[in-house]
Amino acid sequence: MHEGADDSVKRAREVQSGATRAAVLGVSDGLVTNVSLILGVAGAQASGHFVQLAGLASLVAGAASMAAGEYVSMAAQVELLQRLLGEFRAHLEAEPEHARADLEQFIRKGGVLPATAANASKQISMVPDRALAVYARSLGLDPEELGSPWKAAITSLVTFAAGALVPLVPWFFWTGTRAGVASLLLGAAAAVGVGATLGYLGGRNLAWSAGRQLLVLMLAAGATWGAGHLFHVAVP
Repeated sequence: MHEGADDSVKRAREVQSGATRAAVLGVSDGLVTNVSLILGVAGAQASGHFVQLAGLASLVAGAASMAAGEYVSMAAQVELLQRLLGEFRAHLEAEPEHARADLEQFIRKGGVLPATAANASKQISMVPDRALAVYARSLGLDPEELGSPWKAAITSLVTFAAGALVPLVPWFFWTGTRAGVASLLLGAAAAVGVGATLGYLGGRNLAWSAGRQLLVLMLAAGATWGAGHLFHVAVP
């Protein structure tokens, strides 16, 4: 297989496994969430200690929530895929001719000539595991790599926490405007990195993806800072 095709297949499998998707989205969510919260609380003239507490609480709660949600979502996805494959296996055992006809249709949709597809489906259906693999791939799946809910959950937890920690770090060293500006700059740099990664995984222009992610961060941060500053609620 061509090297470029190998790379594409590798990226597709990484995304399907759930871990890569959970990692990138985890960092992005943690980053946007805590940059917005920190600047919103800072805009309300909160003390440095309060910003630290709010940021840490957001980090812990967000990471736990993301991990739980990712686990449930991924587990449901894997269970659904396993059910579909199980149903086809049962169909293959109970009605082999119908299953063979289905395989033939799947193969023909790939542009294979009818006679060739009919011959291939007969040979493939003689080996249940091979027939199941062909059916799975007709759905865009790899039966050996359906994804791991635990891996996705742990990845999501760790990466959300990492993303949320980035804008919080300056508040352990400074306070006020200096810490706020440092949070924004660190968050912006991280957003560019996350956006570029998303662009790479999606095969899109890296600069465009990085700029889009930066814009999302700035809009969210600007909205929360503006709300805190507008209401001018002094938080001890």
